Amino acid sequence: MTPGHGSTGSTVGGTLRRSARRTPARVAVEYRDRTWTYEQLDDAVSRAAAVLLAQGLAPGDRVGAYGHNSDAYLVAFLACARAGLVHVPVNQNLTGEDLAYIVGQSGSTLVLTDPDLVDRLPDGVRTLPLRDADDSLLARLPGTEPYDGPEARGEELVQLLYTSGTTARPKGAMMTHRALVHEYLSAIAALDLSAGDRPAHSLPLYHSAQMHVFLVPYLAVGATNLILDAPDGDRLLDLIEEGRVDSLFAPPTVWIGLAGRPDFATRDLSGLRKAYYGASIMPVPVLERLRERLPKLGFYNCFGQSEIGPLATVLAPDEHKGRMDSCGRTVLFVDARVVDENGEDVPDGTPGEIVYRSPQLCEGYWEKPEETAEAFRDGWFHSGDLAVRDAHGYFTIVDRVKDVINSGGVLVASRQVEDALYTHEAVAEAAVIALPHEKWIEAVTAVVVPRGEVTEDELIAHARERLTSFKAPKRVIFVDELPRNASGKILKRELRDRFGHTA
Repeated sequence: MTPGHGSTGSTVGGTLRRSARRTPARVAVEYRDRTWTYEQLDDAVSRAAAVLLAQGLAPGDRVGAYGHNSDAYLVAFLACARAGLVHVPVNQNLTGEDLAYIVGQSGSTLVLTDPDLVDRLPDGVRTLPLRDADDSLLARLPGTEPYDGPEARGEELVQLLYTSGTTARPKGAMMTHRALVHEYLSAIAALDLSAGDRPAHSLPLYHSAQMHVFLVPYLAVGATNLILDAPDGDRLLDLIEEGRVDSLFAPPTVWIGLAGRPDFATRDLSGLRKAYYGASIMPVPVLERLRERLPKLGFYNCFGQSEIGPLATVLAPDEHKGRMDSCGRTVLFVDARVVDENGEDVPDGTPGEIVYRSPQLCEGYWEKPEETAEAFRDGWFHSGDLAVRDAHGYFTIVDRVKDVINSGGVLVASRQVEDALYTHEAVAEAAVIALPHEKWIEAVTAVVVPRGEVTEDELIAHARERLTSFKAPKRVIFVDELPRNASGKILKRELRDRFGHTA
């Protein structure tokens, strides 16, 4: 047996190597003017692994990745995996204390970065450019012998996947090779990924959804992957019309933006075959408008969270009818229940917390034993999501447990109020939160980005026509934009902090 090649069965590095042996000449990745065949990509990953180990790193060391989308970013992740290093993806929009926290808390001894970002990093942090520099990772590949030493074992860590941090400091979910490989298989099966697809990857690669639900699983099946710098609407629509892209993942914010474009109704989008949405809840009225405009397009709802790799449930195209607000059923390697505060199963149709058991799950949170013990109880991971399960096994996410509004002793799910507001043509975006109230303790409050002329009274009346009166907003606040994290999730914590004192 060749040294280093005996443990690839359940490792991230083995996933790429098998595709390279199966279809060496097929194009694996396109980025700007660079093209990599599977054989070339696999060779580049082995050379990059050698470059990293030559920096004095040892298996198990954490390596930060603070860069923009690029082929180099992908090579670096796969190289860390092959060399037994622990990859730490960092949102390239983070600065200051938020950036310093993740680099410091993870114990990253080296940070791979792009030249335009290096000055943001804390003083004293050792860096290596990913690209666009004479001493960058990509520039060093031609003169480096490929790494051919032992690879990591499936149970070893490959990534610290930091949570979005919508309610508190991010926590580093400890992902093993084995967990991610199981998640890749789940994604391939549930999302109908195939070698003949032409996917575009435009969302940030540091985010688990784009990297682990789409890009690496697509590499596993042998597809040609187009990496884009960002989800630019003009570029995406052009690529679809040109026939270069037929598969696209985007969070609701991007789909809302595409649907709201003046040319959305006139562009030829018939070549788009698969549309994936997720990372945050899609408003049902927006989904209905998209499906009406593109009736032959297959829509997939992808739901999960960082700690499970992240894909947990999928609603397939033929499952949308009659359950547009559902996030679907569990994927191949995920088991889920809906429980009460005592961890007991609740009857179908009753809201409760969704909990998971799966080989895709993280091993816990990096250097946070108390948070790990709180999240993993009685053999199940407690997600913090409030959900309802029906008799056929379909789940519907009602809200984050912490976002449910207790108004006068009655619980109100913010999502239901948001869906009602989205049916008004003058509402571009909406977020419903609880704000302190003398009488109601928590008042249902809508924060709205308007699309046209509309008043607070009009929107409250519109909601009252569609909801039980106590669920309608008691107040509407108009803003120019909603705060979001990198995955597109609205940061309701920031809205509560911003407007709580004015209630």
